[in-house]
Amino acid sequence: MMKNALRLIFTLVIGAAGSVALAEVTAIAEDCDGCHGTNGVSEWADMPTIAGISEFVLSDAMFFYRDRERPCAESEYRQGDTSRPATDMCAVAEKMSDEEIESISAHYAKLDFKPAVQDVDAALAATGRKLHDDNCENCHADSGRDPEGDASILAGQWVGYRRAQFADYATGERSQPGEMEAKISGLSDDDVEALINFYASLQ
Repeated sequence: MMKNALRLIFTLVIGAAGSVALAEVTAIAEDCDGCHGTNGVSEWADMPTIAGISEFVLSDAMFFYRDRERPCAESEYRQGDTSRPATDMCAVAEKMSDEEIESISAHYAKLDFKPAVQDVDAALAATGRKLHDDNCENCHADSGRDPEGDASILAGQWVGYRRAQFADYATGERSQPGEMEAKISGLSDDDVEALINFYASLQ
């Protein structure tokens, strides 16, 4: 009897805490959606879709932004209250606690990733497929579609955003794992463009 009572109290306490956390996550998500699109699905070529990307990848990125270890490009709000001042991911992450970062990352990880519909060069995409298979498939499984590998989702991401990330890798502004750095440093500009077109072609 006592065990049942304690279990009920525990359930009620956790449930109450969960509803407070849910309200906080909802408010944070509304702000994130202002730049990343409804439910984290971007409609803008320079802004990544974050829905469906693994919790680990999203939270890891947020912690890097909070420590200013990733480039933080300023962005205007794309929807909602667009009169809000422009912001950047470092400024956003600096205001968030560890718990908020983990909660918002879990929120977007549960949503569906929707590939961006965009124009691609078919010949470049074919070249990019071979480059991916030879250089990237071990970490970015299923042609960059698999979120469970904790290497983000490359397939169907916006071309403009992907180009910006490759540029940051090339200049050293964004750090990368040693094995990935070695792979990317061996790619020509044409190779990079082929890879970008390949990922954009995947729906």
